[in-house]
Amino acid sequence: MTESRELPALPDESWSRVLCVVAHPDDMEYGASAAVATWAERGVEVSYLLLTSGEAGMQTPPEDVGPVRAQEQQRACDAVGVSKLTILDHPDGMLMPTLDLRRDIARVIRQVRPDAVITANFDFEAYGGLNQADHRAAGIATVDAVRDADNNWVFRELAENEGLPKWHTQWLLVAGHPAPTHAKSVDEKAVASAVASLECHEAYLADLPGHPKPAEFIPQILQQGGQAAGTQYAVLFKSYDLGGIPASKD
Repeated sequence: MTESRELPALPDESWSRVLCVVAHPDDMEYGASAAVATWAERGVEVSYLLLTSGEAGMQTPPEDVGPVRAQEQQRACDAVGVSKLTILDHPDGMLMPTLDLRRDIARVIRQVRPDAVITANFDFEAYGGLNQADHRAAGIATVDAVRDADNNWVFRELAENEGLPKWHTQWLLVAGHPAPTHAKSVDEKAVASAVASLECHEAYLADLPGHPKPAEFIPQILQQGGQAAGTQYAVLFKSYDLGGIPASKD
């Protein structure tokens, strides 16, 4: 029998900016927002980039759903201290990891200049079933855009026409991955904030018959993370150290 080992803590002490890139409103709210609340409490600037407004995610016309979900996401951001929310207009349900999508993500990476970029699990199988197509496309495009943002010769127009020089992101994190490598310990206050952030998606959750209440399962997810980390609560990530340190954080 092999002895189980606790996951190491995420080495985030020096981080000052974090960018979270996901496909839809609510994608950050299934546990990962507890880490966001913890970073924000410490003074880290956390920005959210949503690639769609989630307009195809409910049983009412998309032109009505999009604005509602954007409002709910802003309230969710406020619940955990997110500094800035950006929602792009790529079509919900039809995301593809195209050059245009990569360029849009790379643009925001160069604008925010984060120490770490976070995205959600984009495996073919995830969350107990087959992963949704937008999640897969968003993750692949984000991985590529992190590299694109650090390359002078990819999307040259971002520097030449928009004044956005390249930016090196040191860490890429995948939330919800089945083989996590690091843990971010969080406290009860952050857990409560994470629950509140998902509760902000009131109209969306009401449109999902049988969806459990956030207070019934978000603490449980974070307790399971804590067991892997040797703490009461934790958010787990598959983490990639991309090496190097940005030349300036001004």
